[in-house]
Amino acid sequence: MQRTLLKAKLHRARVTHSELEYEGSMAIDEALLEAAGILEFEQIQVYNVANGERFTTYAIRAERDSGIISVNGAAAHKAAPGDRVIICIYAILSAQEAAGHKPTLVYVDEHNRITHTRNHIPRQVA
Repeated sequence: MQRTLLKAKLHRARVTHSELEYEGSMAIDEALLEAAGILEFEQIQVYNVANGERFTTYAIRAERDSGIISVNGAAAHKAAPGDRVIICIYAILSAQEAAGHKPTLVYVDEHNRITHTRNHIPRQVA
């Protein structure tokens, strides 16, 4: 059996640009891509905290340490500068691989600078 698990996420990154006429994709600061283990041209899922939009696109590199998170092409209709987004990638793992899997979770500040990383999400309590 195979299972799809969260491989990595950039948590609550701030959209810096929304470029409707750009070729498409989402440009992400190269340092953030590396921290999360996201490859250029890898499929990403984007969840917009500001308006609830969810969409699929692919990652491209933006200038290292620029803080750029640019939503491009048709997806520009789904996020505006200032919106907070969660950017996720998933992996298909065997049941054995899934048993020991820990995701890479990258947290950023309002300038899209890394504040900390973890490999677990705290348990939600009542």
